[in-house]
Amino acid sequence: MKITYTLTDESPALATYSFLPIARAFLRHADIEVLTSDISLSARILAQFPESLNPEQRVEDSLSVLGDLVKSAEANLIKTPNISASIPQLKAAIKELQDKGYNVPDFYDEPQNDLQRKSNDKYQKVLGSAVNPVLRQGNSDRRSTKAVKSYAQKNPYRIAAFNTDSKSCVSYMQDGDFFANEKAVLIESPTTAKIIFQSADGKKETLKEGIKLEQNEIIDATFMNTKKLSEFYHEQIKKCKEEGILFSLHLKATMMKVSDPVLFGYAVKTYFRDLFELFGEELARLGVNANNGVSEILAKIESSPKKAEIFAKYQEILKQNAKISMVNSDKGITNLHVPSDVIVDASMPAMLKNGAKLWDSEGKECDTNAVIPDRTYATIYEAVLDDLRCNGVLNPQTLGSVSNVGLMAKKAQEYGSHDKTFIATSDGKFIVMDSQDKVLLLHEVRKGDIYRVNQAKFDAVQNWIDLGIERAKTTGDIAIFWLDSKRASNKIMIDLVQARLREKLGERSKDILILAPKEACLESLRIIRSGKDVISITGNVLRDYLTDLFPILELGTSAKMLSVVPMLNGGAMFETGAGGSAPKQVEQLVNENHLRWDSLGEFLALQASLEFYAQRNNNNKAKILADALDNAIGQWLDNNKAPSRKVGEDDNRTSHFYLSLYFAKALSEQTADSTLAKFFKPVSDALESQQDSIRSEFNSIQGAKVDLGGYYKFDDAKTESVMRPSKSFNAIIDRIAKG
Repeated sequence: MKITYTLTDESPALATYSFLPIARAFLRHADIEVLTSDISLSARILAQFPESLNPEQRVEDSLSVLGDLVKSAEANLIKTPNISASIPQLKAAIKELQDKGYNVPDFYDEPQNDLQRKSNDKYQKVLGSAVNPVLRQGNSDRRSTKAVKSYAQKNPYRIAAFNTDSKSCVSYMQDGDFFANEKAVLIESPTTAKIIFQSADGKKETLKEGIKLEQNEIIDATFMNTKKLSEFYHEQIKKCKEEGILFSLHLKATMMKVSDPVLFGYAVKTYFRDLFELFGEELARLGVNANNGVSEILAKIESSPKKAEIFAKYQEILKQNAKISMVNSDKGITNLHVPSDVIVDASMPAMLKNGAKLWDSEGKECDTNAVIPDRTYATIYEAVLDDLRCNGVLNPQTLGSVSNVGLMAKKAQEYGSHDKTFIATSDGKFIVMDSQDKVLLLHEVRKGDIYRVNQAKFDAVQNWIDLGIERAKTTGDIAIFWLDSKRASNKIMIDLVQARLREKLGERSKDILILAPKEACLESLRIIRSGKDVISITGNVLRDYLTDLFPILELGTSAKMLSVVPMLNGGAMFETGAGGSAPKQVEQLVNENHLRWDSLGEFLALQASLEFYAQRNNNNKAKILADALDNAIGQWLDNNKAPSRKVGEDDNRTSHFYLSLYFAKALSEQTADSTLAKFFKPVSDALESQQDSIRSEFNSIQGAKVDLGGYYKFDDAKTESVMRPSKSFNAIIDRIAKG
């Protein structure tokens, strides 16, 4: 078994230039080889177009290779956060690659021929959640470690006040959304299915076929009524204007790469309705796609003879319409500028932690209407707001923890729906039929409605239930399945959960609760307010949302969580935290040579990976390294060695130095292996004696701009020079590596 470390994007990728040489040097002393696999956005793009590249430019399709690895018992994968690209991000990455001499094709908003359609089809494999469904061949076990939780309680983040008279709210549709329209069926025997669209005139088109359905698999389908969606947006904008609160849209246009950009586009067209009514023909001529946000409008009108008129109308709408929340008030970047700028699972916890306020165009904090069109998961954020009104702010010094066991194996639920999501081209019917042409699911829709089909495999569901039961047994904590009997697919899943609980626990099955998401969230908040811990056992999207929500409320960040994915076939993946703030951190590094990315997630993942390696390979040295690293992480936390946000102070690189110091010290002091202790004693002494000079080498270079040679594809030599600036520290790491 080897450990594979992914190379990804933005801040995590920058940190890897510094941390990976350290990890490799230490792990060499347990004879562990650390491989790398590039699944960055740029590498994923290049892998799709080998025929367009020179031989020396071609790259391995690392995602496919890893997709095979994670299905084997030999998988031991450390995964750092990657970009789940929106179309604007994809376009920016393509342009950067083209400017660097890579002859990759453009992405076309409206492909005009087969060649353009073919290249767009390849780019669909890169957009959105292209990585996670491939790698997550197991379910998720995510929690904070005792050391991390203890540190957060001793060093709580600044608590923002919450005014019980706040007008802030969470708004969602009451009718016509995905929740309202969902239908589901439990498959009785294996079959294959197809999705057909039948237009109002009776013409049929097969949209997708060969969908394998297994016995006891859950398949569901639903649609968003876009007429009602537009009406909902109009009502919320009107409400915001009347009440003087901010309009703020919260979606996930990266992971839900087909549906949510369209939901986003409807919000843009509704908010700027007058602009599209007055200049619709000109915007169409310019190729403006509202799904890509306001930034595309502003960019494309630069070449328009009507630029001044359009821009004047744009500014007039911003002034006269409801106030809109801002991503960057100083730069005039609104909530509707770019679909990937506001990701619901990161943006909503941040808002709730900030007294339920966001920022207006002048940078002032304001009460906010958080608009989340589909009610399926919006209610969890409403629950937090209700709890704040009833019980006041959450105190991280006394809160218990909410861990999560999440269903995600085999592309479960919505995150596996991308190739089965369609926009109705006319009025008609979407039909899911089995191999005998029996209708499984049918929906009548109108032109423009958004339709999707989801699956959840029985073995993945059973494994998820068993993981939840095992965590509850191990910890003794209260466990809650977050399932809503009013939702068609959840109703079927509840039956499966109850049957498995009875089989595994008998009468004790009643000890594990099953609650709808809002009630489950309120109960979890009640439990952690009492200082106790609780386990949330959830479907795929809630897994994603909750592993940001509660860590941000408890720890101030979701990047410090231990995330383990025990694979169905015996391997494991260790994920290293969230990357939501990564773009701003890269900007700071470029401008000030200071990287504030916190690598604690990488430290925790490496430690867990070492423990797994030691257990699977009966490798005693790996176990000693795992124990020493655990010790080092504890010291690193106790001594507050996380990166500072301020230029000139210790940043990500210095934090790696201190982990190395504590790691070497722990190895030198352990008594289980005298050879390791003897080797690391002078290393520990050298790191200790030179720490002032090494810190100076790191910190004295800050304050100036740096050149990384790119954003989506870094220049390795330039970036390594930036991220490994201490010659003294590098020499010690080289000494460890040569061992």
